[in-house]
Amino acid sequence: MIIGIDASRAYSKDRAGVENYSNELIWEMVRLPEAKSHQFRLYVRAGAKVDDEVRGKENVEVVEIPWPRLWTQGGLALECLVRPPDVLFIPAHTLPVIRRSSLKTVVTIHGVEYEYLPEYYRWPQKLYLNRSTEYAVERADKIIAVSNWVKKELVSRLGGDEKKIQVIYEGVGRRFLAAAETGLNKKFFRQVKHKYGLPDSYLLFVGTIQPRKNLEKLIEAFAKVIHSGSVPQAQHHSGSEPHLVIAGKKGWMYQEIYAAPKKFGVADKVKFIGRVADYDLPAVYQGAEALVYPSLMEGFGLPVLEAFTLGIPVITSDRGALKEVAAAAALQIDPENVSHLADAIGLVLKNRQLREGLREKGLGRAREFSWQKAALATLSLVTDVVK
Repeated sequence: MIIGIDASRAYSKDRAGVENYSNELIWEMVRLPEAKSHQFRLYVRAGAKVDDEVRGKENVEVVEIPWPRLWTQGGLALECLVRPPDVLFIPAHTLPVIRRSSLKTVVTIHGVEYEYLPEYYRWPQKLYLNRSTEYAVERADKIIAVSNWVKKELVSRLGGDEKKIQVIYEGVGRRFLAAAETGLNKKFFRQVKHKYGLPDSYLLFVGTIQPRKNLEKLIEAFAKVIHSGSVPQAQHHSGSEPHLVIAGKKGWMYQEIYAAPKKFGVADKVKFIGRVADYDLPAVYQGAEALVYPSLMEGFGLPVLEAFTLGIPVITSDRGALKEVAAAAALQIDPENVSHLADAIGLVLKNRQLREGLREKGLGRAREFSWQKAALATLSLVTDVVK
């Protein structure tokens, strides 16, 4: 069977959530013993740097498509018309409209957060974002939802057919598994700490700087904790006052977020370090007192799982799929209630026993997820749709 995969996001520069999903899933899928009986065509943009181990496999063909704009609806659609695979797997939402009627399709939907994208506020992008997701839900032969919450949203909001939607959870990235196995490399951490100017004691947020992540309220809650004076320095393993480190690239509508530390009187305690290099990110997690991830809406919430894997306590919201992914392994709060968020931060900072309990629960929860498991379930679904 020839399995075509839209790998345009998997090998893009500065990968984030959906890009990491594509990269990790493809990496594991082509390595499965079950994959040996299939041929894979990875469709990528011109100049994409595909992992040597993936590119070098005998049953993997990398197809570069030089198409400047509307890559999916133009270049990918044309390639699949001229040389169709048996099935086309799209790891992120957008299905080519022009395609052979005989071409089977499987599409992953990561959530309905598209209304939080900058394009959602502009015409005609808003129409395209709405319709592309709706079209995929309606026309794809099978849909992968990354959480039960996403599946529920697709059925209730977009009228998706529950019978053709399968939930397949995401997994834990290779770098995080390696870091968890080896533990904190103190020499490397010192280098990372110097590189990003990390303070001795810090709470961590990881994600794109944009309104959906609820960062302004996070900064306000952090300020309440600092100004209350209720977190003595002696409570911290480092013996220093905590800071808030926000790691992630600028997204959109971020001006008020960057202004918030000064607004709430903690400009000297909040540090924006930008996007962290992939190979540095596990160390940035490992140095944190806790991950605070109070997002308003997530289809999955991979940073929560990454923190769990490294034994970092987690405070997260009870919205979207975060409640489902975190389960009982994190402190869950109403993300729009600043006082609740501040109380949770104060508790985690002050209570070593609580931190240790969250650490153990998180490690256990993380073991329930893996990219290998996700890849096996995805390959099974993709191949079954042709039968």
